[in-house]
This record gives sequence, structure tokens and C-alpha cells, in this order.
Amino acid sequence: MNLDFGDRPKLLTLMTAHRQAFEKYASQKSLAPLLLHGDAVAVLKNLPEDSVDCAMTSPPYWGKREYENGGIGLETDYRDFVKHLSAVCFELKRVLKPEGSFWLNIGDSYENKGLVGIPWRVAFELTDRQGWILRNSVIWNKVKSGMDNTKDRLGNVHEYVFHFVKRAKGYYYDADAIRSKPREAKVVNGSVISATGVSGVRYKRQIELSTDLTAQERAQAIKELDRMLADMSAGKVSDFRMIIRSQQRATHSDSEKVSGRAKELRDKGFYFLRYHPNGSKPTDVWDIIPEDTQRRESHFAPYPVDLCRLPIAATCPEGGLVLDPFCGTGTTLLAARILGRKSVGIDISRHYLELAEERCAGLL
Repeated sequence: MNLDFGDRPKLLTLMTAHRQAFEKYASQKSLAPLLLHGDAVAVLKNLPEDSVDCAMTSPPYWGKREYENGGIGLETDYRDFVKHLSAVCFELKRVLKPEGSFWLNIGDSYENKGLVGIPWRVAFELTDRQGWILRNSVIWNKVKSGMDNTKDRLGNVHEYVFHFVKRAKGYYYDADAIRSKPREAKVVNGSVISATGVSGVRYKRQIELSTDLTAQERAQAIKELDRMLADMSAGKVSDFRMIIRSQQRATHSDSEKVSGRAKELRDKGFYFLRYHPNGSKPTDVWDIIPEDTQRRESHFAPYPVDLCRLPIAATCPEGGLVLDPFCGTGTTLLAARILGRKSVGIDISRHYLELAEERCAGLL
């Protein structure tokens, strides 16, 4: 058996060789994906625990399509689908490092005209029975949808992407890697003005005219506002908002029992909302067009590379390893290689793995 990993993807079909190949691959520098042929649970059982930095997958959806070589998604009862997918996630949790993340893209299905709620049934199974921690529920807005000829409901244009971790704190997350570039402040007539037009003039006027602030609070508010403007000029913050007692409402809640901001407003008379100098984080709604041209003749459910970029960039460190237990034609692996990460793909279909091998080799 040749375990020399060059620049091309490596496809292995012998179950007994999977662990040896994985350990050899993990120790080398090649970014060419390692492709493991077999049932996801069986292959994962052969991999060492705490060995993967990040996992991302889009498993076959229940009752949606017939995939080559059968497998998950063909169950007659959705409960069996949830059970089978959960078994994969159980093994995945074992091989994931303590600081690792698992991203699951999954769509819903109908049965007897009723929406089954598959994504959340799976999510609750993982959190309630396996101890996963759900950090985000992302809405993937597919922007455009396929033809929907139903006449008694709305068209479906979204899917879920769940972000799971093994522990509540200390997992790897690089927020700066996914921030949008902030707009820059500018100086106009000697005054610093933020990209959204905040100069501090209005806030100073509100402070000076306030009858709800004490003289001491007004003086402190002016002092801290000047400091904030200086920080914006120095690039320490990209923008800010000032909340002043009786001038603006506390964000989130006016209840001092549930909102630290409301308590600060009561005790201090004001507070600031600071915008990160490196830009804002993405929200939990992603507008991404489905990838509907890649291998349509061979695989009818490739999810887009763009859906994988943010999860991998944020939760897999440079030089880390990404795993996809249902890799299909290799979208996750392709995204990992583009971002400079190693990757391992598992699939029950050798044909799909061969397509993934060809697709990733195209980056050479």
C-alpha cells in the first residue's frame, strides 16, 4: 500500500488501511485531500480520537433524493433517519478535538403535507442526548430557488447550518478571519467623523442640554466622549454610538434585571456601543447562491463552496485538518484546500470520491 501523499488527492478503499493512512496523512504537509471509501460510521470508528480540528458536512436529506450506493436518507421513517445521522455525529464527536467545531448543513422535508422539522429534530438529538453545544443556527438564504409549483404554501428558499462545539469555552474561533472590512473615519473641518456620519457634535449638545444628568455625570460624559472620538481617530474603534439617559433607549431591554446596559445607564447616565476596528462579524443569515452547475450530471446536491468558507476560516486554524463524513463530490475539501487547510473526506460512493479526487486535483 502506497502511503506517500503528494499533491494529488489520495483515494483509499480498504477499511483496514484507513487509520494508518489518516495518521500518515495528518503528519505530512500535503494539502491534497485524503479520500476514504466506506460507510461513515464504520470509517469514523477506525480514526483516532481528538484528531480533527473542524468538521463540516451536508448529509443526504431525508426523502429528497436517491443517492448512489444507498445509505442515509432512504429510510421510510424520518425517526430512523435522525437515529442514523446521530450515530455518525456520535463518532464524529469522538474524533473531533476538544477545541474543534462541527458545522452541519441540513434541509427539511415534508410528509403527508406536513413539514417534519428534520433539522431541529437532529439538533435536539445532538444537544440533549450527545452533549453537543449549539452555538449558532444559521439561515442559508439560497437567494434563488428551484421551481416550486405548490399552490397552498410559500416557496422554500432557506436551509439551516448549525454550528456545534464540544465545550462551552475554549474552542477555536478566529472572528477576525471573517470580519468585513470596516469603513474608515475621516476628518472634516478639523472634526473626526465616522463612516456613518457620527461626529460627536449631536451627543455633546444632548449632554449639555440634559436635565436628567447631574453636573458630575455631564462632565464625565463629555470627557469619555472626547476619549472615544480620539480612539476613533487613532483607529482603535471603527465607529460608535452613545446612549444617554432619557435621550436614547437602552439596547435590548430597559429592564435593569436582565440588561447590564440598562443598569449602566441608570448608574452612570450613559454608555457607548463600540464597533470593532477590524470590521463587523457576519450575521447568522447568509445570502449564498446554490452551486447548481458543478457535476449536475453526476451528483444532484452539491452545496456551494462559499457556504464552507466562513466556517473553515473561523474554526479551523491554519495548518489544521477539516473532515467531511459525507463528502460527495468534495465541496468541503475543495474549500479547505483553497483556504490552505488539510482535509479528509468519507463517502459510501466510490464514484463520488473519484469525482472529488478529480475536482480537487484541478487546483494543481
